[in-house]
Amino acid sequence: MSDFRYTRPDGFPPIVKNLIIINVLVYLAQILLANQFAITERFMLWPLMPDKLHDLLVQSGALDASQQFQPYQIVTHMFSHAPPPMLFHILFNMFTLWMFGRVLENVWGGKRFLFFYLACGLGAAALHLGMQYFRCEQLLQAFNENDIEAVKSHLGAAAPALGASGAVMGVMMAFAYLFPNTELYIMFIPFPVKAKWAMLGLAAIDLFGGVARISGDNIAHFAHLGGAVTGFFIVLYWNKTNRRSLY
Repeated sequence: MSDFRYTRPDGFPPIVKNLIIINVLVYLAQILLANQFAITERFMLWPLMPDKLHDLLVQSGALDASQQFQPYQIVTHMFSHAPPPMLFHILFNMFTLWMFGRVLENVWGGKRFLFFYLACGLGAAALHLGMQYFRCEQLLQAFNENDIEAVKSHLGAAAPALGASGAVMGVMMAFAYLFPNTELYIMFIPFPVKAKWAMLGLAAIDLFGGVARISGDNIAHFAHLGGAVTGFFIVLYWNKTNRRSLY
């Protein structure tokens, strides 16, 4: 007699559910307590930059003196989102987390999925901070050379980042790695696209956006790439060390 038992996948597993709840609660706090505590500004991931550059930006009015990197922001930035009217930011991230994250949590279990999600968020922060520091060095050089046009073109180096997008990109990368031939329907594309090609396309767009630095583009492309790369290597390692638990 077989002892096989069918377990129906949870459509809203607990870790994904609680991550979404935390993000929504932080978002409400950003809205309701903005005037008293400036939560959004405190939770943003401000770039690491030389003290001299920070002082120059404060003197020029580009930054407030309190707007600077704090270690706790490495965590808080991934649970906060752009406040209204940019409601699409949190809606897209939370929908994507639910759509792909619930599959991974059902496959891995809650503890492994939570570790993976947080690791991808930290990986996103690490790559973003590294690239922003490099760009801040370029901005400081432009200040030192009194090159006004170069200063304007490099001011994006001082911009903060916030949102769960880096961690969510890691989740999407893991899904594409484990279920590469799953067909996805993507907005404005009239035919299904396999997960592996959709993920490669998103990574390519972020790489182009990060390198090109198009004017008006306020997306932290290297944070997305950091989350995706972290997710890829974690799943690659897990797949090599414990094939029975992955697909």
